[in-house]
Amino acid sequence: MSTETLTPPATATTAKGATGKVLLKVSGLKVGYGGIQAVKGVDFEVHEGELVSLIGSNGAGKTTTMKAVTGTLPSSAGEVEFMGRSIKGRGAWDLVGEGLVMVPEGRGVFTRMTITENLQIGAYIRNDKDEIAKDMERVFATFPRLKERATQLAGTMSGGEQQMLAMGRALMARPKVLLLDEPTMGLSPIMCDKIFEVVKQVYDQGVTILLVEQNANRALQLADRGYVMESGLITMSGDAKIMLNDPKVRAAYLGE
Repeated sequence: MSTETLTPPATATTAKGATGKVLLKVSGLKVGYGGIQAVKGVDFEVHEGELVSLIGSNGAGKTTTMKAVTGTLPSSAGEVEFMGRSIKGRGAWDLVGEGLVMVPEGRGVFTRMTITENLQIGAYIRNDKDEIAKDMERVFATFPRLKERATQLAGTMSGGEQQMLAMGRALMARPKVLLLDEPTMGLSPIMCDKIFEVVKQVYDQGVTILLVEQNANRALQLADRGYVMESGLITMSGDAKIMLNDPKVRAAYLGE
């Protein structure tokens, strides 16, 4: 299946804050589960300073792609380059140290640790104590609710609060590229609004983001560029605002 490109990929002149430098490049990526080919050869790029959205229906292969990119799932073919170097086969713990950090679907907070302890875990690869303390305050400024409940066990928080904590923990690693996998899944409409506000705030602070999100409308509203994934393939890509008005996208993903 060919990929429909609505516009050329965003560059420094089309994406706010983007430099045109490719931070993350995925080429021909394939991932299988047993005899099932979940990802069938996808290609996409994330440029420095961009927010890129990967949208698609359930089972399209979005989460599998994210896991393969970050080393938590092996790929059967293709290449993943980060900062111009191949990272295929590298472990997720290793990639965090280089600046490729993912907030997984389901959040994955440490429920028996406090909010502060969870955030400290995010900085486990670092030894610059003064800077870690400054980053902790930045996270608390971004997520005031976390500061209010700093000594509370993470397992006693609501789903939305845990999502904020997972994002804050990822920011403690000072990511060069932050991957967000379904950050609003299972949340109330009010909390979804809050999470999208926070994603935009983090992006406005200069963090490059790859966002996988089922709410295609909100994801494309936030993004500079978008990719549509269907049945393990990228079938469309382009400027996110143009994709929002594309009849095919609106019919398939925006309920119109």
